[in-house]
Amino acid sequence: MEEPPPEQPPPPPEQPPAGGEEEEAAPAAGPEWNIPPNAPACMERHLEGAHYRADGALLLGASGLSGRCWAGSLWVFADPRRAPSEGFCTAGVQTEAGVADLRWVADRGILVASDSGAVELWELDENETLIVNKFCKYEHDDIVMTVAVLANSTQAVSGGRDFCVKVWDLPQQTVLHSYRAHSGSVTCVASCPGKDTVFLSCAEDSRTLLWDTRCPKPATRIVCSACNHLPTSVMWHPQKSDIFALGDENGTVALVDTKNPDSALSSTVHARSITGFAFSTHSSPLLASISEDCSVAVLDSDLSEVFRNRSHRDFVKGLSWSPSDDALLTTVGWDHQVLHHTVPIPTGEASGVNCVKE
Repeated sequence: MEEPPPEQPPPPPEQPPAGGEEEEAAPAAGPEWNIPPNAPACMERHLEGAHYRADGALLLGASGLSGRCWAGSLWVFADPRRAPSEGFCTAGVQTEAGVADLRWVADRGILVASDSGAVELWELDENETLIVNKFCKYEHDDIVMTVAVLANSTQAVSGGRDFCVKVWDLPQQTVLHSYRAHSGSVTCVASCPGKDTVFLSCAEDSRTLLWDTRCPKPATRIVCSACNHLPTSVMWHPQKSDIFALGDENGTVALVDTKNPDSALSSTVHARSITGFAFSTHSSPLLASISEDCSVAVLDSDLSEVFRNRSHRDFVKGLSWSPSDDALLTTVGWDHQVLHHTVPIPTGEASGVNCVKE
């Protein structure tokens, strides 16, 4: 018969660290996955737009375009570097259809162009953890392609596949003007900084229109010989009220003077259709452009390329310059990527939140 193994001595008591002090607790982990109330569990694949608020919060619009139903959602990230991870958003909400375009309205409002044909206004509530619907109006007869907020922040413009351009009174939730000056789908509208009655529109009828709602005939056609293809995107220059950027389906970018359109400066920047523009806040603003060629370009005032990135793997659909770092450009696309690009700063410019003007 085998003898039982000898008993093992008990382990020695744990010794306190030198100095007799208690060990410090392990450092806390990073932010926890914590989806806010009413936020969807999953963000749709196709990111349609991105816009920074003045405090640095990032607004995203998403659409699911591959199933039988085109669902959509809105998301706000206080920390843009966490996007598009759903669990790190500060607020989110499901929409009834895909999100074609969206814009901040002041600090808490979110204006949405919907695939359902509706223009929607949402608002942040409950310490910005909740996005609630303020109105949903079906004034267009087809998909709403584009929206813009006018300079006074109480009016907005929408354009749709029904060929119509509509001017909205947001507090009254009504349409002030409805125009059918285009004979094709309206692809983009852009408000003029500092002028609450002036905006631009472009459409698949090859026309770019300058609007002033104070006039009996509010639309004036801008004919630019530099762009010979369908216009797809427009945006006003932030410092020059007579200058705007125009992009077309061929990838051409032009800086157009409304008083002398034939003098436009132009360059073929992309290989496919332009999908959006954003001017930076530099003293001589840089112009960022995105395209269906899956690239991002940044141009100086002479339309010379200063930056190019081809990391997106599908159409690039949204872009915005960071308000806290004027060298940071954020882009989103149908590949579900949120990319943050550091753009070379022009000579004489400073970057970052620590820049103080003397």
